[in-house]
Amino acid sequence: MISQYATTTLWRPTGPKELDLVRELNWHAWPPRLPEQPIFYPVLNEDYAIKIARDWNVKHDGVGFVTRFEVESDFLSRYPVQQAGGQTILELWVPAEELDEFNTHIVGEIQVVHEFH
Repeated sequence: MISQYATTTLWRPTGPKELDLVRELNWHAWPPRLPEQPIFYPVLNEDYAIKIARDWNVKHDGVGFVTRFEVESDFLSRYPVQQAGGQTILELWVPAEELDEFNTHIVGEIQVVHEFH
């Protein structure tokens, strides 16, 4: 489905278990958060996503992936950009209870753009 709205590109570093769940959702949605995951953290910078996937996911899961996806920009305006470190360490903090609505504003498919072992 092509959106008539402007979109923003987001990235998400992920491990194999979460990626399997995205695959089960036909690459169009993120799975519900686990009870210990109250926030969904997409990032605004590909380099930051690469660093997390390569340095954290590989260490914990043996493999790390970076995904890229588009979300309607107007919808994203409800989430202030969070600076989680340096100037390029930028994230959105989406409460777990809002993830279903967030998913309805994804435009196109979630794509795997990098894989690290």
